[in-house]
Amino acid sequence: MKRIILFAGLCLVTGGMILPEPAQAASSSRETATDAVAWVVADATTGVVLGASNGDKHVQVGSLTKIATAMVVLDWAETKGENLSQMATVPGTIAPLNSPNAIGLAPGDQISLKEALYAALMQSDNQAAETLAVHVGRKISGATTDAEASRAFVAQMNALARQLGMRDTRFLNPHGLDDLEDKLPYSTAHDLARLTNYALGHSGFTFYTRQKERRITWQAADGTASAYQLRNTNEALDAMGIDGVKTGTTRRAGACAIISAAQRPITKQTGDTFDITPRRLTVVVLGSANRFETAKALLTKGWEWHDQWWAAGHPKSWKAAR
Repeated sequence: MKRIILFAGLCLVTGGMILPEPAQAASSSRETATDAVAWVVADATTGVVLGASNGDKHVQVGSLTKIATAMVVLDWAETKGENLSQMATVPGTIAPLNSPNAIGLAPGDQISLKEALYAALMQSDNQAAETLAVHVGRKISGATTDAEASRAFVAQMNALARQLGMRDTRFLNPHGLDDLEDKLPYSTAHDLARLTNYALGHSGFTFYTRQKERRITWQAADGTASAYQLRNTNEALDAMGIDGVKTGTTRRAGACAIISAAQRPITKQTGDTFDITPRRLTVVVLGSANRFETAKALLTKGWEWHDQWWAAGHPKSWKAAR
């Protein structure tokens, strides 16, 4: 998918055109019994929604927010020619962000953007996400305080959401905690499918999210070296060809997960020309006590729906047969 880069109020779109809004099936697409508050199964290449339940329901989504955080960082680095090996100082604004997934960053530590991305995407570390936001937000806006830099970064997250057609999404921070502000952040399963499909178009993003474990290092404020063995919170990885994407959990959001998997592309030969169409599905599960089993069950149904949709001529608007 084409990159959408937004900084300092400007929209810079690789290829000279705005990403089209993905087509959707009706939210009443074939119902599948799950305990999820909302879910969507979408073709990752076209954005066509193959099945959904409560796809437009406003809910809290926890650390699924970090997909947008990562994409603002990756788009900024790509557009500005910035090196992800550059070091970022862990800001004082991480103080209220402790979580079971924390790797132990402390204010004043130095960590590369690359290592912080691993920590934020694989182990869902909130402090790493805040560090990314403050560092890149300061570069984008010239902010003089950590809080201002973080707000400037979140403005870019919301600008990206608008450009992707995520009309039912409001980001308030780069980590997804939903008990720190007077307002509530929110999104929908449909919007998160759009965001995920966009992210899957960036090879760097998938490189971070498909790894089960990785050892990262950083420098503590006192100059000593620190290290941590990250473990991906996505327990569905490698099952059924699943190679991403992200988990999220808060009290308000419940347990959430987004997974993605590919199958052999569809190849069609016309004379000496071969048309190759990727086959990849995105599955969004919000508010499910059995998020991984639910996601895998929907992936299985999704491939059935994908075959039906393709046999029907893969229209831009489609509703699964009952």
